[in-house]
Amino acid sequence: MDSTFKDKSLKIDDRTIAYLEREASKTTAKTVVFIHGWMDNAASFHALLALIEKQSPDWRVVAIDLPGHGHSSHKSPHHFYNFHDYIDDLHRILIKLHAVDVFLVGHSLGALIASCYSAAFPEKVSGLVQIEAHIPLSESPQLSAERLRKGIESRERWRGKTVKAIPSKQDAINMRIRATKLSESAVLPIVERDLRCEQGKWYWRHDSKLKCESVYRMAEQNAQAIVDAIQTPHLVILGERGYATFNIKSV
Repeated sequence: MDSTFKDKSLKIDDRTIAYLEREASKTTAKTVVFIHGWMDNAASFHALLALIEKQSPDWRVVAIDLPGHGHSSHKSPHHFYNFHDYIDDLHRILIKLHAVDVFLVGHSLGALIASCYSAAFPEKVSGLVQIEAHIPLSESPQLSAERLRKGIESRERWRGKTVKAIPSKQDAINMRIRATKLSESAVLPIVERDLRCEQGKWYWRHDSKLKCESVYRMAEQNAQAIVDAIQTPHLVILGERGYATFNIKSV
């Protein structure tokens, strides 16, 4: 990443939210906030940030690490990652950033967070771009009890697990390539931001609780009502190939 993108952080209560920022030369410039997907981090937008740097627009550009991802703090062992809490987190992050004329760009989970925030706070968002996600995840209300059971059981399984080291940095890269089917050059920035080394051993930085199942998912009517409430200029970018449906566990 070019040196003009600085690693920064802010505090939300006792938690640290990490982010990359390129400051604009004018305080009244637009603020573009990038929000990454599930199990990713701010480095997901490495290529886009490099392009922005090359074009040098007079924007303030911020790419955040969501709670539990990248360099941001984990939630306490007693708190998990419910989707609607991410929207509250985003709201508080934007306040802390003193963001002006905000444009939200989200990928996958980040796109769903950005869309819900835009629907709830239309006066705070000047533009919205969703990449590889559109309508918030939903399912039949008849599956609510099953969803609740699976979510609670997944938390109990998490409590019984121990943290395991990764044999090497290259093993971590290979794991990510297998999971995403992306090239090494594409996954490398994300993996590097998601790794820590302790006593010669490699570990993931992200919170393992992210893999726990959701205990709740809204009905289709609720999800559609949120999208219908978006008033800001809105661009949705979807690939021609990919998953027919999303299976983001923490949403």
